Amino acid sequence: MSRASARVATGWREAIPRHSAIVRGALLLLGLCAAFVVRAAETTWVEGQHYFLVQPPKPVEVPAGKVEVLEVFSYACPACYRSYPLINKLKASLPATAKLRYLAASWHPEEDWKNFQRAFFAAQTLGLVEKTHDAIFDAIWKNGALATMDTETNRPKALMPTIADIARYYAQITPVKTEEFLAAAQSFSVDAKMRQADEQIKGYQADSTPTVIINGTYRLSPLTAGSDEQFIALASWLVKKAQPASAAKPATHH
Repeated sequence: MSRASARVATGWREAIPRHSAIVRGALLLLGLCAAFVVRAAETTWVEGQHYFLVQPPKPVEVPAGKVEVLEVFSYACPACYRSYPLINKLKASLPATAKLRYLAASWHPEEDWKNFQRAFFAAQTLGLVEKTHDAIFDAIWKNGALATMDTETNRPKALMPTIADIARYYAQITPVKTEEFLAAAQSFSVDAKMRQADEQIKGYQADSTPTVIINGTYRLSPLTAGSDEQFIALASWLVKKAQPASAAKPATHH
């Protein structure tokens, strides 16, 4: 090997470690920047603006050690229909220590919210909610099978879907018979759940849908968060904030 070749080879050998060091430094810098961005995002959440405290905090309906993520919604609510893919995205992003559940509101009987609240609790009693949740939204707002709005006037229809109409639709998309669904919908237990839901929603101080309640303590919505992306980030942050200390830290074995 000539001296010139030796110098070139030596230069390459020296350059490789320097290059690796530069790459490692760049990666470290990127990691620090990402961590800074996450912390900066967290510190920008303002209580009373982006999220609100529920006073006093309400009981939850999830096992001990879990964080409850509760959506107050209505199938007949157009904003809830537009947001249900976002709620599905939130559900998919939740850690194993958190559980999403739904609570149907009844604020607008003129838009058939009461009948769809009754249908929701009947479906819940029969174990159908997870299988049919998206399909009921689509039946109202997409394929029109249970439409509540007149597409020509953009106003509520003169004849709204009855609970019997809704029961027949559930019978089309599930193995449950119409009569079985109607019996559940007209039961004393569903009546009680509807009354309880109305009281719970008042207690959460929820005045719009969709609204999400984290562990009976924090209230937020896509509107208060500022955007869909910020809603997911804020909800995730509040879930972490609400996480019991024993569940947030891994167990230590001696």
